Amino acid sequence: MLGSNDGLVSNLSLVMGVAGAAAAERTILLTGLAGLVAGACSMAMGEWLSVTSSRELYQRQIATEAAELEQSPEEEMEELALIYQAKGLNETEARNLAGRLLSQKEVALDTLVREELGIDPKRLGGSAWTAAGTSFLLFGVGALFPVAPFFLLRGTAAIIASLALSGLALATVGAATSLFTGRSVAFSAARQLGIGYAAALVTYAIGRIAGVALG
Repeated sequence: MLGSNDGLVSNLSLVMGVAGAAAAERTILLTGLAGLVAGACSMAMGEWLSVTSSRELYQRQIATEAAELEQSPEEEMEELALIYQAKGLNETEARNLAGRLLSQKEVALDTLVREELGIDPKRLGGSAWTAAGTSFLLFGVGALFPVAPFFLLRGTAAIIASLALSGLALATVGAATSLFTGRSVAFSAARQLGIGYAAALVTYAIGRIAGVALG
């Protein structure tokens, strides 16, 4: 939802800004398509770097934990016992459980990584390529709504259609977020619509001013 909303709001603002400058429909269309591709690529690259960097950080932390376990197993057992004591076990139970878990090397590292670092060593944030592809697709879908009417319409009709289609998409995204936030569908849709249209209004006004000044 966040990816599609980013594409929707950013490209709507871009299209309205260029439309405010009284640019030709062909220019608006090309600008919108360029914004779609550029934004989708940027989102995908950013997501790939984010997930990859997170995985590298987790891998470094796991390697550090493995080295500490190899060098100071007693200290690691003490740390694990303290964690279990904080979870409600008494000292004897916590030490016995920690001792059993750390008696097996692979289980010991897995347990320490999960309990001490809060990392699932089997997931490490998921696939960077999947995250990048998903971001690219969702941003592109969202960014398509503002520019689509300019394939078929011209002038004011294209601008109105772009606002209407984008408004419908904004309201839909807002309504969908209510499933997670617990707010009412009407409130979430109206808030999303207001934010999207406010951004479009600002860029339209700036485009109008810039168009007059440059003209």
